[in-house]
Amino acid sequence: MSDFDSNPFADPDFSNPFQDPSVTQVTRNAPPGLEEYNPFTEAKPGPPGALNKAVSPTTNTQPAIMKPTEEPPSYSQTQQTQEQVRAQADLLRRQEELERKAAELDRREREMQSLSASGGRKNNWPPLPEKFPVGPCFYHDISVDIPVEFQKTVKIMYYLWMFHTGTLFANIFGCLAWFCVDTSRGVDFGLAMLWFMLFTPCSFVCWYRPLYGAFRSDSSFRFFVFFFVYICQFGVHVLQAIGITGWGASGWISALTGLNTSIPVGIIMILIAALFTASAVISLIMFKKVHGLYRTTGASFEKAQQEFATGVMANKTVQTAAANAASGAARGAFN
Repeated sequence: MSDFDSNPFADPDFSNPFQDPSVTQVTRNAPPGLEEYNPFTEAKPGPPGALNKAVSPTTNTQPAIMKPTEEPPSYSQTQQTQEQVRAQADLLRRQEELERKAAELDRREREMQSLSASGGRKNNWPPLPEKFPVGPCFYHDISVDIPVEFQKTVKIMYYLWMFHTGTLFANIFGCLAWFCVDTSRGVDFGLAMLWFMLFTPCSFVCWYRPLYGAFRSDSSFRFFVFFFVYICQFGVHVLQAIGITGWGASGWISALTGLNTSIPVGIIMILIAALFTASAVISLIMFKKVHGLYRTTGASFEKAQQEFATGVMANKTVQTAAANAASGAARGAFN
């Protein structure tokens, strides 16, 4: 029966290496507990047999919970960022601007219809009596011709022109009072009347009307005309405020000179010098304001050149002169 328990394919001369007497002797003499030794643990190995008495440490089965340091902000569906608020405000502003422009166009259309129904525009400035031999020269209506956003500026410039005209008129009386106490100041009195008669219409025609037309039709050329003439006008205001003697202006120098002659006359001239100074300061402020508005209208020097060329070529006088010159040149060529 022993033949059935043996491996028929095994080598009959093969012997089990673990049955070697040297191996079996070592395994018998091994200290107990050595097979339970784990070299990867941090604990130092105890005496033989101590591993069986070790108690496994208790494990904490409670899940870890993180405590928040700050309370989360309450969520609201209507909460908006600053960018959204600004964008919404910008859209509202643009919408209001478009509505204002639409209302302005509608108002202008109604005004034009009413004017066409009544026979067209009629000049109304300067306001003269009907029986006066000379009639009004210009049509002046800021509420009709000027857009709403520019009406305030144009009105201030119109009031500034009136203020300077009144100052020139008061300057006549100041120089007259000075002439009454000092007969050598007749030249100043004569020049004061000349400046009033000269600057009053010229300032209206040369710088106010170009400004009025520039805002009415958004004309770059008229803006440039206004800037050029108004710079000269500002220089006149400064000279009149200084008041050089013999120039017909009751400025500061003339007022102090007249104060030495007569105190009441000197006080009157000081008040007029203050008016000239205020006129110069307000002129400078309004010049800057008009220039700022000019930059927002999209006007430019190139547009001014185009408008000038178009206006010159559309002028009938220029067309007639050009035609006569061309016909004269043609006749000279054939002769």
